[in-house]
Amino acid sequence: MLNKDTKYHGYVCVPYNHDKATLDLKDMWNLSRNIKSIYFGTVTFSNEIKPYFPTLTNHYMMAKFEDSKKIVKDADKFTNTSPSFVFSVDEKLFERNMDEEQKFVSIYYLEYDDLDIVTDIADTIGKKEKIQQSGLAHMDLFCHDIPKFTFPYKDKIVILEVADNKSHQSICKYCDKISYDMSRKGIIMHNFASLSLLEKLK
Repeated sequence: MLNKDTKYHGYVCVPYNHDKATLDLKDMWNLSRNIKSIYFGTVTFSNEIKPYFPTLTNHYMMAKFEDSKKIVKDADKFTNTSPSFVFSVDEKLFERNMDEEQKFVSIYYLEYDDLDIVTDIADTIGKKEKIQQSGLAHMDLFCHDIPKFTFPYKDKIVILEVADNKSHQSICKYCDKISYDMSRKGIIMHNFASLSLLEKLK
């Protein structure tokens, strides 16, 4: 769980249900200084993680926040029968300013995350011109239906933000190539989910 004394920035992904609760949450986040941006998007989860989260949905609202404690404090406002995820960034691996709008977020998990592995990932990502930001994060799950199995790699999450004008399919292949390049170095970045950002809400 979250360290109470540490301030984490990161991402929260909640199911977009087209209901009053979702609209109220969007309105609340629009007024919050803790929320930097909000997107509506479609999520493709890897088959490997689905046994851990059996009630996943395809449409999510993603918000970028400054302080995870403030997000968790209001967790009751977005917790329902489908999983919501809070990804709190422990270590920023790379960041660059780009003119293109953010369009894609690719999320991976590692089985191991020692210093050499993290350094190699940061070095490789830093050479990829379409990566806007990346970080090493831990994940917290919020759901009324507690999964039968606990996801064992929740503290070893890698997040890539991609800004590019090409199609989502093209960007997805770009991220897959990064994962492939890492595997050639002996570092396996397992796909967790790919989020296509379709509309900016804030």
